[in-house]
Amino acid sequence: MDHQNELVKQYNGRVLVIIGDKVVGDYDDFEQALTKSIDNKYQIGTFLIQECSPGEDAYTQTFHSRVIFA
Repeated sequence: MDHQNELVKQYNGRVLVIIGDKVVGDYDDFEQALTKSIDNKYQIGTFLIQECSPGEDAYTQTFHSRVIFA
């Protein structure tokens, strides 16, 4: 969110691989991003794959649960 405008200018529509706060790759689709990340020896769970697009919906997710806390 902090750098979304900068990222969109450079990578709009691309699928990014992010480790920490660094973009380590940009790809055409999710499958290519995952395959290349594994080829680069990035361990599953240590990187994020995220499509780069403008707007709040690009980084916001809502989850619903039936869990009740008493």
